[in-house]
Amino acid sequence: MAMTAGTTTTFPMSNHTRERVTVAKLTLENFYSNLILQHEERETRQKKLEVAMEEEGLADEEKKLRRSQHARKETEFLRLKRTRLGLDDFESLKVIGRGAFGEVRLVQKKDTGHIYAMKILRKADMLEKEQVAHIRAERDILVEADGAWVVKMFYSFQDKRNLYLIMEFLPGGDMMTLLMKKDTLTEEETQFYISETVLAIDAIHQLGFIHRDIKPDNLLLDAKGHVKLSDFGLCTGLKKAHRTEFYRNLTHNPPSDFSFQNMNSKRKAETWKKNRRQLAYSTVGTPDYIAPEVFMQTGYNKLCDWWSLGVIMYEMLIGYPPFCSETPQETYRKVMNWKETLVFPPEVPISEKAKDLILRFCTDSENRIGNSGVEEIKSHPFFEGVDWGHIRERPAAIPIEIKSIDDTSNFDDFPESDILQPVPNTTEPDYKSKDWVFLNYTYKRFEGLTQRGSIPTYMKAGKL
Repeated sequence: MAMTAGTTTTFPMSNHTRERVTVAKLTLENFYSNLILQHEERETRQKKLEVAMEEEGLADEEKKLRRSQHARKETEFLRLKRTRLGLDDFESLKVIGRGAFGEVRLVQKKDTGHIYAMKILRKADMLEKEQVAHIRAERDILVEADGAWVVKMFYSFQDKRNLYLIMEFLPGGDMMTLLMKKDTLTEEETQFYISETVLAIDAIHQLGFIHRDIKPDNLLLDAKGHVKLSDFGLCTGLKKAHRTEFYRNLTHNPPSDFSFQNMNSKRKAETWKKNRRQLAYSTVGTPDYIAPEVFMQTGYNKLCDWWSLGVIMYEMLIGYPPFCSETPQETYRKVMNWKETLVFPPEVPISEKAKDLILRFCTDSENRIGNSGVEEIKSHPFFEGVDWGHIRERPAAIPIEIKSIDDTSNFDDFPESDILQPVPNTTEPDYKSKDWVFLNYTYKRFEGLTQRGSIPTYMKAGKL
């Protein structure tokens, strides 16, 4: 190409080069931000150790010993962080959950014998359904939210086909399964579970996150029957259920709700429970628990989580959620038209306090309880007598029976799948070109790697 003196010709950058530049930039940024983060985390652990030793009033010799033990742990952590974790490090025991983008398995780490829940997500599905941002959100929340109210994540890694999250296994199952076993919960039981969920939701709000998909499937129960939040945008969450146009496309779904409307509450509860499993494991999901403002294109805030909690509270006491219908489209219509459709069946009496709280949760966001903070919710008369500061140390409303560390009796049975089977190279689709979007997905938690050979005492058989 001819060039005149004093001028330069610029050529457009190809998409391939542009993508390589992006990858290089992200890799460098991640490398340095991880170095800083590791240094900060190490310093935090050191400070925690010093504070703990002061509180225990240890002698200098004992402190010295504790520090050298801690230093050995830190060295081991650095070594183990460099080792590649993969599928070969875990033995798959059983499928305990299935969702739109993958499944959850009970697994055992071969070297330590620890039991975990492994969430497996197919990269192809995540890319196709544009869920990459949601995966990143879940991973980041689980890394940040290191408290009693959120399911703990120990490791995350990936291979060519899948992403893997290694989470703590909560043997109590989920609230959906508990609600399906019982017709309704008592007000005392409901008070316990709603109180714990208030604290769990507030814990993630304090970190600056909105869950947006609070539903019984995402309220897990630990070995003692206490609540922990899970599913921050993955597997069964934030998929088509949040695509408003899916519910607005009503042309192929004429209203078929007449028979459902005419059922009494007992029949409604039976019909709801019969269809509930399908809804939980389908790619469509259900809009039953989603706040109306989430469907509007005008924006929403953390108050949408309190609406969802009101719907769950109604379901606990009445036996089915307030907007349940024969089709998701009809449910969507009812949610949007909640001023007319949110009614209480006279044949299922509940207290005025309970009714008032549900109506304070399920109302316009500007009038919703929680607007002025979580204390407004805690001080509602329905929660009278709740010991907010020690609720997790008290016995759960419904005790959980666990026979062993790998007891899955509180979970559904699922058939085996081929998600972990190696695929012949000839049929393996090439996701490599898109793989950079999953960059820096790997994570290893300090406690997960340094607590070797021991299982938490509460999970040992006979101590549950």
